[in-house]
Amino acid sequence: MARYKESNLTQGQFLTVNLSEQLIIGTFEWTLNYLIGKMDLSSFDKKYNNDEKGACAYSPGVLLKIVLYCYSKGILTSRKIEEACRINITIKALAEDSEPDHSTIAEFISTNSEAVKELFVQVLMQCQELDLITGEMFAGDGCKLSSNASKEWSETVEKLKKRKEKLDKYIKKIIKRHRELDKSEEVKKKQKKYIKTMGDDKERRKRHVKRIEKRLERLNEFLKTAEPKKGVSRDEIKTNVTDPESALIKSPHGYIQGYNGIAVADSGNQVIICAEAVGFGTESGSFPKMLDSLKENMTEITGKNEPLKKAMYLGDTGFFSEDNLQEAANRGIEVIIPDQQFRQRDPDFDGRKEENKKTDKFTQEDFTYDKKQNIYICPAGKILTHKGRAKLRNNEGERYHASVKDCRGCSLIKKCIKKRTAKNPIKRLYVADQKYEENLSAKMRDKIDDPAYREIYSRRQQIIEPVFADITYCKGMDRFTLRGTQKVDIQWKLYCIVHNIGKCINSIGSKFSAKQRKKKIKKAI
Repeated sequence: MARYKESNLTQGQFLTVNLSEQLIIGTFEWTLNYLIGKMDLSSFDKKYNNDEKGACAYSPGVLLKIVLYCYSKGILTSRKIEEACRINITIKALAEDSEPDHSTIAEFISTNSEAVKELFVQVLMQCQELDLITGEMFAGDGCKLSSNASKEWSETVEKLKKRKEKLDKYIKKIIKRHRELDKSEEVKKKQKKYIKTMGDDKERRKRHVKRIEKRLERLNEFLKTAEPKKGVSRDEIKTNVTDPESALIKSPHGYIQGYNGIAVADSGNQVIICAEAVGFGTESGSFPKMLDSLKENMTEITGKNEPLKKAMYLGDTGFFSEDNLQEAANRGIEVIIPDQQFRQRDPDFDGRKEENKKTDKFTQEDFTYDKKQNIYICPAGKILTHKGRAKLRNNEGERYHASVKDCRGCSLIKKCIKKRTAKNPIKRLYVADQKYEENLSAKMRDKIDDPAYREIYSRRQQIIEPVFADITYCKGMDRFTLRGTQKVDIQWKLYCIVHNIGKCINSIGSKFSAKQRKKKIKKAI
């Protein structure tokens, strides 16, 4: 019969641990410790006021190493970070045997907006020194992450007021019913029978009422100062009671209550050059600000006045709009930002043959405009009359409709209407107002239909998508734990700093390994 070695979990042990030996060259923790040691962290000193009085504070370098390492392991909440400082030997080595409490960690993360921005740029400068940034091509996109708020509390202000009224009626109804149950002798008898296994039902009902009262109180406080929230299209959107600055966003996994973490990465080694968290789902409204950040950061790390002059920017379809294309043109930046329908025009996208792709639908250019009568004439010679103004997404324009009689027997109906239904029996033409002399949207559609530019644009996913996979899947930074755009923006930049430090591991590790080998050779000689 097999015999096994005995084990004893109750045996106490004295272990000799050298904290510096826990940080091994070529690991994330060693690289983090090395880089933070090289950073100028004086911008973090501004919030401290304990030069003469008060207790000594934890140094920003120690707190940064703790937070960034824990983030890299998917430990996101301040209480779990506090616990990790007590039990994780690697974190003890990074923290230099410090054990800050959760309130210190939470305050440090949420109150250093400007200092974190400076740290982000300093890490970029280290990446530049290691030749990890090319500055030739950039790709941008948004990563939608849940926030510290429930989507059940998202609604328009008007509907929240109605919900408040319903809660008022419901709580009155519940209290009345509870009083009737308390007086009922039959209920009391049944309660005595099951009270040992199920607990006191009267106490349970009291807790239920308290929960509803707390909800009602929170809703009342919110509605005192609440105003309708406007989206990118200037229409009212749902607001959240818990975190009004977050948004109800459509993600690949359904609707979430959260923020959109936007990032622009360099094509060389997928280093994130600029990052920002916004409280809306679409990326289009943040495009000018991202270009400002991109230029500012690239100027800082390269020393060039026009660092984007010869570069190309590849944007997701969420960035596509006439305003954004005009903005890029005014700055002299070459961009490829396709429209939302560009894949439908690709002959290879859905496997259909090239000859079947030639049955394209009629566009506005195929209709003739009569300025005197303010009508459009379709390719079949029928008239589309003016029906007033309309708003579509971010644009305004004029509506023109054909008659049901003209469209019913038309031989060109398949090329005119995408799908004829009871709701869509006729041709409707929308003519958007032209804000600019040059229509860059039409030029971009022609540009992306060129096979050469499609080939270039195919690199966008190779540049930016692995960045989000590394942040969310590999490192577990898949949600925001703070509330408010400013605090969430700090956390998103810290997530991106973690990613960028990870890109430095091999370059810095190989440099120091080479130095160690040289020292060994010298000693041997």
